[in-house]
Amino acid sequence: MTENEKRLRKNIGKKIKLARSKTNYTQEVLAEKISLSPRYISQLERGIAFGSASTIVSLCKALNISSDFLFSDFIESDSSEYISMIDNKFLENYYQLNEYNKKVINRLTNDLIKLQLEEDFKNKTNVN
Repeated sequence: MTENEKRLRKNIGKKIKLARSKTNYTQEVLAEKISLSPRYISQLERGIAFGSASTIVSLCKALNISSDFLFSDFIESDSSEYISMIDNKFLENYYQLNEYNKKVINRLTNDLIKLQLEEDFKNKTNVN
């Protein structure tokens, strides 16, 4: 197995684990939903195993994610461009928040973007 393939498996495994934690599924619950063993789910998440196309499709359906989410770091496409810009650690932390705190983060982010746009506008008008 090449280093690139190892990296691919580990990255996809982390994303599977992240999506599973977002749904609050245990490995056992996810395994039951897609007719696999919990041990195999663990191997997928650790990058030891790599699922077949049908396994990946089943995982995406059960976790309510797109294949773009899993493969965006390795396949360039316009539809997944925004996903590669997301800091995975931030995303992991965000998914652990309750709904109220997610709303706080979303509002804070929107306010920061507005402030940034205002500052950019001020800087442009002061230069001219």
